[in-house]
Amino acid sequence: QLQLVESGGGLVQPGGSLRLSCAASGFTLDYNAIGWFRQAPGKERERVSCIGRSDESTDYADSVKGRFTISRDNAKNMVYLQMNSLKPEDTAVYYCAADRSLYYTGCVTASYAYWGQGTQVTVSS
Repeated sequence: QLQLVESGGGLVQPGGSLRLSCAASGFTLDYNAIGWFRQAPGKERERVSCIGRSDESTDYADSVKGRFTISRDNAKNMVYLQMNSLKPEDTAVYYCAADRSLYYTGCVTASYAYWGQGTQVTVSS
């Protein structure tokens, strides 16, 4: 019943932009840290970014710093990932996930238990 649904992926040229959205149902996102992850074929899953609970702190992987921005709209129960200056190496399936940490110490170390189905992002000429 707890569900996250990603949307906004697609095919873009290098240097282009996309905004990914994550919609939650069955729970309220303001009580959860949210992470954006990506996984390309043959590669390990990578945490791209995360946003904390009430403190709204954020973290970014070195590979996306300065290009991606995570944000949330608690009134809409939505989380977004704005992706600018996209590179071919950004090509992956992108997932959003929500934590259920018993002892919460920040979004970087949170335990992410609720996952969406993913949305494909392809950056190609």
